[in-house]
Amino acid sequence: MNASVQPLHLRAAEPFPYSGPDELKGPIEAALRRVSDPEVAMSIVDVGLVYGVEVDHRQVHVLVTATSAACPVIDVIVDDIWHELSRVVPQSLALDVELVWEPPWLPARMSERARQIMGW
Repeated sequence: MNASVQPLHLRAAEPFPYSGPDELKGPIEAALRRVSDPEVAMSIVDVGLVYGVEVDHRQVHVLVTATSAACPVIDVIVDDIWHELSRVVPQSLALDVELVWEPPWLPARMSERARQIMGW
């Protein structure tokens, strides 16, 4: 999967790049929205930690990041992603959650709702 991040002006329409069957897009997004970053008590989608999802005939590949390399809860977040996706993805598809550090996370990736909650 290409780790490039979509331009910020596209974030209003799509919370993260998605490539795959239309029928899985909604359930996958809903599953990822159920995963919280425990440090800020917000969805990883609203925080902007999901860089992209690619679904093909073999797997669901999710690119995620953390707000910093020193994030003490990243293992919890990755485990929660696996748990939530396993509830909505067909068992015939492997799950691959890839933690990436490039490009680095920036507060500008947060949704408008998250920025309002954080007072930014």
